[in-house]
Amino acid sequence: MEKEDLNNEKLSSKVLRGMHIAFDKLVIEKARNDQEFVFADKDGKIFYVKAKDLLKEKEV
Repeated sequence: MEKEDLNNEKLSSKVLRGMHIAFDKLVIEKARNDQEFVFADKDGKIFYVKAKDLLKEKEV
């Protein structure tokens, strides 16, 4: 059972890493096109964030 848990942990780690890479690429592409992301807070209030602003945050 421990080996299976370790394999699941490795798989989860790889999936998360892939998601981070994909999101980073998406932010870069949207920033090139001067686009925004649409998010919602825990209360469901919608807000917009420019992709360029996300890039600036990531660089800091």
